[in-house]
Amino acid sequence: MKKGSILAIIVIAVCIALVTGTYSSSGTYCAFKEARATKAQVHIIGQLDKSKPLVYDPVKDANLFSFFVIDKSGQECQVSYTGTKPQDFERSEQIVLSGRMEGQVFHATTILMKCPSKYTQKKLKL
Repeated sequence: MKKGSILAIIVIAVCIALVTGTYSSSGTYCAFKEARATKAQVHIIGQLDKSKPLVYDPVKDANLFSFFVIDKSGQECQVSYTGTKPQDFERSEQIVLSGRMEGQVFHATTILMKCPSKYTQKKLKL
């Protein structure tokens, strides 16, 4: 074989490996019910249940934050996040959690928040 053919095969193999790795590591969006049925990493979209307490004691354990989320299907689940509590967490309109279920608790690895806009029509005066 020519050196160019071997190089082209190697480049194609690397591209296939990168595409496969990207899609296998990305989770799917689902509800808590589907998350309980799988061991894979998933994404949950929901809202903070403000009627339940937020458990975060930085003196006792600064890397443990626990709260309850209601997903889009209306199911509630306790969420445990290993990390510090995000700033203005209580003000979030929507939460996207990445992680997996372990028993009856969802263990989040990342939290993305959609917070209310500070720029509203009432404040904008042109």
